[in-house]
Amino acid sequence: MISQGEVISLLTDAITTVVFTAAPMLIVAMGVGLLVSIFQATTQINEQTLAFVPKIVCVLLTMLLFGGYIFGRIGGFVERLFDSINRITG
Repeated sequence: MISQGEVISLLTDAITTVVFTAAPMLIVAMGVGLLVSIFQATTQINEQTLAFVPKIVCVLLTMLLFGGYIFGRIGGFVERLFDSINRITG
């Protein structure tokens, strides 16, 4: 039987993994969005695609740069999850 402490530990580990793996893309998207918004406000250009395309490109580049970190973090979580499943059932 799994204890309440083990469940809380697994959920805490899952939430921190999600936060740390999503953070690079979210931070870059916010920064690029802010820069594009400032550019649009100063030039008075109100084009929707001007805000969308640079964010997509920068997020994809960030995924390429931080892909190893993200997959390593997710892989570590999956290993810990399988170890805990083996410990609980075994």
